[in-house]
Amino acid sequence: MLQGIDRTIFRELLHNTFKVITEDALVERIFCCWDRENEGIIRLEPWIMGLDLYLRGTLREKIEYCFKVYDLNNDGFITKDEIFLLFKNCLMKQPGEEDPDEAVKDLSELALKKLDVDRDGKISFHDYKVAILEEPLLLEAFGQCLPTDENCASILITLQS
Repeated sequence: MLQGIDRTIFRELLHNTFKVITEDALVERIFCCWDRENEGIIRLEPWIMGLDLYLRGTLREKIEYCFKVYDLNNDGFITKDEIFLLFKNCLMKQPGEEDPDEAVKDLSELALKKLDVDRDGKISFHDYKVAILEEPLLLEAFGQCLPTDENCASILITLQS
């Protein structure tokens, strides 16, 4: 029997501890990034490394992590289709909105234009890094996958007590 944190417990820990990471598709991607051996559980070492990234990670580490979370098919690029899926999962449908997919498609195209630095139709890690270093607010442009600074500070204070 494998020992570690399964998806259900992981989801509860993220939601209860970090309070803001609740979107199902992103929680699944985060789980996959932390489950390095693809075993369906997160073992102790990856758990500690993930918490360290959350609580004390550098901007470079957070850029690498967010890119990995958003690269849904792990091919080294974030495509317009991946952006569409990420936005579609995290944006709420507005009452009376006839075709929410059209709005998500437009937003996806705008995001791609902003982050595709070399204009090849997809976002490479280099494109993403350059765009984030220029505009750090874009780090979690496709959905929140990091806890807030305030939440991390309160957790660190609790751990030090």
